[in-house]
Amino acid sequence: MSRRSQKAEDQLIETAIIRDLTADGRGVTEIDGKAIFVDAAIRGERVSFRRQKKRKKYDEAELIEVIETSPDRVEPPCKYFSVCGGCSLQHLNPLAQLSTKQDALMQSLERIGGLVPDKILPALAGQPLGYRRRARMGAKLVDKKGRVLVGFREKRKPYIADMYSCETLEPQLGALIQPLSGLIESLSISRQLPQIEMSLGDTAMSLVFRVLATPSAHDRVLLEAFANHFNADIWLQTGGPDTVVPLLSDKPPQPLWYALADFNLRLEFGPLDFIQVNQDMNQRMISQAIKLLYSLKGKKVLDLFCGIGNFSLPLATLAESVTGIELEQSMVQKAQANAVLNGIENVEFLAADLSDPGKLPVWHSGIKAFDVVVLDPPRTGALEVLPQVAATGAPQILYISCHTGSLARDAAILVNDYGYRLKSAGAMDMFPQTSHVEAMALFER
Repeated sequence: MSRRSQKAEDQLIETAIIRDLTADGRGVTEIDGKAIFVDAAIRGERVSFRRQKKRKKYDEAELIEVIETSPDRVEPPCKYFSVCGGCSLQHLNPLAQLSTKQDALMQSLERIGGLVPDKILPALAGQPLGYRRRARMGAKLVDKKGRVLVGFREKRKPYIADMYSCETLEPQLGALIQPLSGLIESLSISRQLPQIEMSLGDTAMSLVFRVLATPSAHDRVLLEAFANHFNADIWLQTGGPDTVVPLLSDKPPQPLWYALADFNLRLEFGPLDFIQVNQDMNQRMISQAIKLLYSLKGKKVLDLFCGIGNFSLPLATLAESVTGIELEQSMVQKAQANAVLNGIENVEFLAADLSDPGKLPVWHSGIKAFDVVVLDPPRTGALEVLPQVAATGAPQILYISCHTGSLARDAAILVNDYGYRLKSAGAMDMFPQTSHVEAMALFER
């Protein structure tokens, strides 16, 4: 095909009915046996579109017009939705988003794991906007625009989105986007400051600036004035996480913490520590976990990938004992500090690489049996540690997942290789307006 013919084909406007949604929220149709992913299209809609990128197994297309509209379509609450890559589902009403995520979980369990849970848990949801208490924002001085852009990346592009606000951020964080743009523009290192990590605790806020050059004395004055004006603690990061230091060495930062009110707990965390970004959903998730495990009295619990104790400490208020395992020694120390902070003595925390079975601590040898195992692994899942989990003899395993594919794979192993039954499972909308699906699954034997 000549270049002229190829260009003419690329400009062709086609029409089709959307039959499904991809994992990242694009509509799926098919023409002549080839799948086409259409941005911002919804299942059941008749749309016109133009193909933009051709790939071997599918093509990508831009939406031109919605000819027949789905009743699930809504006006996106954010005016930057068509550009910003932070969200992918704002054109779907919240109930439809929830249904889509529940369907995605069940399809993964059945397609990958060959499983259907005995009970499908109602999808867990909280507030659809203003929920993010942590975000990593890019920053870049763009000469053509005459200002520093602060925001998420554009949809499927490496550029920073030109935005002045964000509807998914906690309002206190969202209000900083434009002021941060002005601050960075005023610094001598405006071209060497590519990222800001924003965190909001219940009473304090932190901003970690990734700096590729040393701020001048005047830069430090401007940063301190910004921190005072917005009542935020500013940190500077020159390399990896271990290089983060407070801007003001003579002024201790305010402690970052969040409360788990149902359990009368307060958990402290650092400006780069992993936490659940959605505090409302985090509380709902923990409460649902406790309910699924029903009576914990007199039981020994093993909490793997325990972080700063988000599950361990609530469980310890009800169980006989809890053992938490986490990779980083620094996180173990913070979990231990949180136990002391809350006066909890029936919990211990150990450091171990859960992706390396040869280096696991003594609990896997059968010396110490457990009644319940809680798993909250990263996106890659818990594949390597499943034999040791099964060897504990625990009658119950509660699995918290941030990737339906790895959950389905691990679920099949627990059921087919170790004799567990998938008693219940359901989606959790930890990231409303995005296609990200979290889930909770209970296994018993």
